[in-house]
Amino acid sequence: VVLDELAVITRPGAESRRAEIPPVAEALGEFRLIHRIEDPGTLDGGDVMQAGKVLYVGETLRTNAAGIQQLRDIVQSAGYEVRAVPVHGCLHLKSAVSWLEPGTLLINREWVSDSTFKGFRFLDVDPAEPFAGNALVLGGTIIHPAEFSRTRARLIAAGFSVRTVPASELAKAEGGVTCCSLIFSPETTTGS
Repeated sequence: VVLDELAVITRPGAESRRAEIPPVAEALGEFRLIHRIEDPGTLDGGDVMQAGKVLYVGETLRTNAAGIQQLRDIVQSAGYEVRAVPVHGCLHLKSAVSWLEPGTLLINREWVSDSTFKGFRFLDVDPAEPFAGNALVLGGTIIHPAEFSRTRARLIAAGFSVRTVPASELAKAEGGVTCCSLIFSPETTTGS
């Protein structure tokens, strides 16, 4: 989880993913002050959605209450609020909902309740494409899986610029476009 002020090295809920931690921490240490989620906490990056100074964190099989509390303790000094979000029917929060622009979310309401996100406008995924909620905003363009044409049509109709990428192989493991990216500005360098 990379914020302007710091980076949080997660402790994945799947033990098989924990080998990824050292190289990611080493790479990010050049750009951010590093904090870590420690045992017994677990936190998957796919469960963390940033909307300004609020971090929405999915309560899932991969992210537990101890991990959410540790994240809350780490980021509060930088002015962030952490809100836990119950998720059901999918692996991660960002499988169900993604931030599109200030005040707007792409959402699958079957997997996450919109009541958690007060004050937002919602763009619903097409019901035939339940996994289409995972989107990545980059430079004002929404990066979205090419396989979800119906939801893409909704995004375009709502005025968004969309660029598609093939993601069928990622989808086999409920992966999405946010799973393959760690986007941040290197100018906010603070070291480790």
